[in-house]
Amino acid sequence: MLIGVELILNGANINLVAFSSPSLFPSGRAPLVLDGQVFALFVMILAAAEAAVALAIALQFYSRFGTVDVDQGGQLSG
Repeated sequence: MLIGVELILNGANINLVAFSSPSLFPSGRAPLVLDGQVFALFVMILAAAEAAVALAIALQFYSRFGTVDVDQGGQLSG
């Protein structure tokens, strides 16, 4: 699931950078607008934070149960 989210975020980054390209303007010239690139940078930071949280959850699960098998997750209640 996390790989799918990463692919979606990277696809969004490609679109953000591509659509902010000056070549899309009729004259071929545009003012220096970095909105797409800056937003893509924020999305990359968000993706890194998501991966860090997922890794932390997996490490805590492993330290508690000695496995990363999600079938053991039923014991988390209580």
